[in-house]
Amino acid sequence: MTNSKFLPLTRRHMLAASAASAAVVNAPHAALAQRSRNEAAPPPQMKVKMKVNGKPHEVELDTRTTLLDTLREHLQLTGTKKGCDHGQCGACTVMVNGTRVNSCLSLAVMHEGDEVTTIEGLGTPDDLHPMQEAFVKHDGYQCGYCTPGQICSAVATLEEIRKGIPSHVTGDLTGSIAPTNMEMRERMSGNICRCGAYSNIADAMSEVAEG
Repeated sequence: MTNSKFLPLTRRHMLAASAASAAVVNAPHAALAQRSRNEAAPPPQMKVKMKVNGKPHEVELDTRTTLLDTLREHLQLTGTKKGCDHGQCGACTVMVNGTRVNSCLSLAVMHEGDEVTTIEGLGTPDDLHPMQEAFVKHDGYQCGYCTPGQICSAVATLEEIRKGIPSHVTGDLTGSIAPTNMEMRERMSGNICRCGAYSNIADAMSEVAEG
């Protein structure tokens, strides 16, 4: 039975009216959010001075820029590779003040005044570093992608052993540490080689250690 005093209202009319109301209510919020995104302040910038491979550099960076991206994108030192970008593969290993670091996990602004050494700073094709020569001799690489990080890590590893810094497998903590195969493999465990050249890398490091 129809009551002529009221407009006819169906379920379809009710749903359409509800949707229209929601759109009207949310429109100002959507517009405000879009305006906020458009008016977002640019990321903070900072000038960073560091010495890379013996040469002073000053770069102005987004404070969120990693050391890895600074080397590759701002200084054009592309020898250092970006692998996992999570500090798990070691391909981005460089030396900072003589200590190896995963450059993908380190912000550039943390290295004001530091000395950074990349694979380009160890040697050149005409004047190879002893570790580079050993890698070539013992075929310590295959695809070569991880090799820059492997070599930087290997050089730093032998320096750690020379200084007597222990690892998880160091037995005698009172005397000098020998660069044994186990000692070097433990220290290099953070550098992943998907080609599986680990034995050749260990042989190259042993030759340099004995030399």
